[in-house]
Amino acid sequence: MPSSASLAVGLESNRLSADSQSMALRIATRLPRLAIVGVVLLLASATLAVGAAKRMTAVPKGAPAPVAAATLVVPDLAGQAFVFAKGTLEDTGFAWQVIGSVHGYAANTVARQSPPAGTRVRDTGAPTISVTLKRTAYAEKGSPEDVSPYVGTAVQPISLASTSVTPAVPVPAAPKGAQAKPTTTTTKPKPVATATKRPPAFVAAGAPTEPLKEMPLTQRAELLSTWIGAHSKTRANVRHYLYQHSWIVTGASFGWWHGADALRKLIAADRIAQQRWGIGKKSELVARRALADVEARTK
Repeated sequence: MPSSASLAVGLESNRLSADSQSMALRIATRLPRLAIVGVVLLLASATLAVGAAKRMTAVPKGAPAPVAAATLVVPDLAGQAFVFAKGTLEDTGFAWQVIGSVHGYAANTVARQSPPAGTRVRDTGAPTISVTLKRTAYAEKGSPEDVSPYVGTAVQPISLASTSVTPAVPVPAAPKGAQAKPTTTTTKPKPVATATKRPPAFVAAGAPTEPLKEMPLTQRAELLSTWIGAHSKTRANVRHYLYQHSWIVTGASFGWWHGADALRKLIAADRIAQQRWGIGKKSELVARRALADVEARTK
């Protein structure tokens, strides 16, 4: 029995050593492959890391350019009747305020404005323009308006970058024989269109005269009707409508040419505004009161 047991142990140890040798041989033959796989994985991870870093630092070609802030240009209000000046400001996206001792009655005229005309400002919503008015001989009727009907925003002027001009390098003069006489062309001056006279319907003491550079009131009312029919209701469009409406009513009250006809056309425009936009009833009442006053003064 002892001899058989020792024989079994010997055989078992021989098998273990043989298995160990074959396993070592298999590992030895696979080591180069494992090394190659490890190198490939290392290179791949390094490539991915470098690519990710480049993507993080590189600016994409299709990135949108920074959007420039919207700008507004301050209109010239000098000498305008206040009713037209405030309408101009509202129509161009500004708010306004009256400063000084003279209040915002329709016929008072603009003496000063701040910022001055031509100033470029950022569109902050409704930049507030300050105006100083002066009295006229026309009676101050109704209630003064010293602030715009909506809240104004801060004025942020845009400073223009200074540009330095490089002096031009003098060019040597050509020889006398090579100088050719420049050809001169004469252009006939274009005929200057003379403004048509517009006699007032009646004389209102102290009222400003009708500016001939502006279209007649009747034409303005006709264009307003067409414009309302072609535009949807927005805040800007409503401001434009009210501005034109105020211009026609005030001009007719000043006795301007064909004011009564313009008011009748304006009432038609108010009805279009009521049909399309759901507003204009109060404006129509204002136009009708003005029409009654104008008709009474022209008789």
